[in-house]
Parts: sequence; C-alpha cells; structure tokens
Amino acid sequence: MRSTKNAILISVSSSVIRNLLFIMRKATLYQFSLPMEAGIILRYQRLKTRDGFLVHLQENGRDGWGEISPLPEFSHETPEQAKASAVEWLQQWCLGAQPEESDLPSVAFGLSCALAELRGELPETANYCKAPLCTGDPDDVILRLGNMAGQKIAKVKVGLYEAVRDGMVVNVMLEAVPDLRLRLDANRSWTRTKAEGFAKYVNPDYRHRIAFIEEPCKTRDESLAFARETGIAIAWDESVREADFTVEAQEGVSAIIIKPTLTGSIDRCHQLITKAHQLGLEAVISSSIESSFGLTQLARLAQWLTLDSLPGLDTLDLIQSQLIRCWPESHIPCVMLDKLAMVWSYECQ
Repeated sequence: MRSTKNAILISVSSSVIRNLLFIMRKATLYQFSLPMEAGIILRYQRLKTRDGFLVHLQENGRDGWGEISPLPEFSHETPEQAKASAVEWLQQWCLGAQPEESDLPSVAFGLSCALAELRGELPETANYCKAPLCTGDPDDVILRLGNMAGQKIAKVKVGLYEAVRDGMVVNVMLEAVPDLRLRLDANRSWTRTKAEGFAKYVNPDYRHRIAFIEEPCKTRDESLAFARETGIAIAWDESVREADFTVEAQEGVSAIIIKPTLTGSIDRCHQLITKAHQLGLEAVISSSIESSFGLTQLARLAQWLTLDSLPGLDTLDLIQSQLIRCWPESHIPCVMLDKLAMVWSYECQ
C-alpha cells in the first residue's frame, strides 16, 4: 500500500515538474523603412530612408520588443548581416537556449532591449527631455532654449563648415543665452590647425560653458592636446567603440558618449557608464537616429542609467514618420504594426 502511495506521489511530482518546466517561446521579426527628411547626409552618404527591424519576443504570456537598426556610415554591419545574426540568435532562444550576445552591436542592443522588457528589467519611466540639436541656423535653437525649463543645454554639430564659422556660431549662442551650456560634436573632422582656428573665435570667458566637444581632432592624442591648450573639455565618442578603448580619467576629458545601437547590449552600456561614473566622468546616452520606437527605449535607459545627464535624443524630426511607439507630444504621423512586413517568425512549445 505504501509503495502504491509513493508511486502516485512520484507521478504527481513528475507532472508538476513538467508543468513548471513548460515554456512557450515565440519570436517575430518585422522590417521597417521610414522616409527621412530631405538633405540628411551622414559622412559621405545621403540618407533617404531609415531602415531596420523590430524584434518581438513572447514567453508564457509576457512579451518584449527591441529595435535593430544599423546606422549607415557608422555601423560596421549591414541590415542584411544584422537580420541574419538576429535570426540565428532568435532560433536558439525559441528552442529554449540562452544564446550569447551577437557580435553585431545593433543586434546585441535590440535583442537586449527585448529581453529586458520581457523580464520586466527595463523601467517604464523615461527621460523625455532633450538637448536641442543645432545643425544650421542657431536662431531656431536659441528660441527653443527660451522655452526650456531648468538648465539650458544644447548640442551643435561642428565640422560641417569652416572651423572659424563654427567658432563664431558657438560664441554667438553662448553670448545670447548666458546660462547656456553647449555640447559640440566634431566627429574627428578637424586638423589641429582647424581646431585652434575654432578656439580663437570663442571668447575665453565663455569656454567653460562648453560642456565638451566630442572628438574634435582626427586622433585621440591631438584631441587631448587641444583640450589642454584651450581649456575646452572634450568627450570620447567614436573612441568608446574601438577595441583598445578603456574608460580612464584624463586631463581635459569630461564625458563619454554612449550610442547603444553602435555600442552593444544594455549590459555593455551599463559597464561603460558605471566605470565612467566611478571616475567622475559624465556619461551621456545619445541617439543613432533610431525611430521613435527606439528613441523611447533610449529615454527609458537614460532615466535608469544616467539620471543626472540630459540624453542626446533630439533626432526625432529627422524622420518623417514615427513607429508604433510615439514620442510624447509629437505630431509626426505614426506607422503602426499592421503596415510592417513580417520577415521571420518561429514558435516552439
């Protein structure tokens, strides 16, 4: 009799264990192509559409989403390579594995966002404040700054025109808005001579209100020398994504720029941000011209990991359509899921 009862208990226990281990996983990959505003040029290429993928993970009634959108001229991977890598990872995940991160940054980041949402690890609260971006006429940004509550921070793309003109524009903005702090982005476009020409046109009394210039010169050594000689702080951007880069305290360096689509997974970004904060450096989460979907996730990431830094996410207006998740108070039309092509799907249970 006792052996019969034990057999029943074993049978019930085995059934419970099987139910606890039962996992239903489904993954879907959607493709999008959103028209860009006219005249958007990235390095050597005019960008007519912003292309990428949305990944949707589902597991036992929970789901998570992420955006995979390599940026032309900046990402090393193509959309085709990103798709192939994502599909390989998703197939393993659907079959119950926990695959290692993709070597492709845009894929690693998009999949990590989807996993973080699935697991409830990506907070819903977001920092939707943006540092206004100036790529042309500074008067427009000056007007926007007048309506900006709290500390006034703006970003100016420099290196697109003559360095002397850039210096004059920056000087005008700092003079017009006395409590303004400027972030500048040169994308390694200046020689030392051009960088020095820029600095000459910025009033020395205003230079401390330049929060940083992202990589002003073509090499790190030249950028460090520029910072020492001019008193204008710099930030590492492209360098952060190079294999030999380590976060360290250096004279003249005030910040690192984290562009997750170009950097990698949330874990990778978190490691860089933590190290920067330990060394007293600012860490700024910045856009790689993601869709509104990706931007809203970056805003959530910024609120979570860089609470005291205004993120650099003012790229929404560069794309003519939003995507599924809209930026608050934006009137740009939104493309919904039913308009996207499903390019891959798999379910395992």
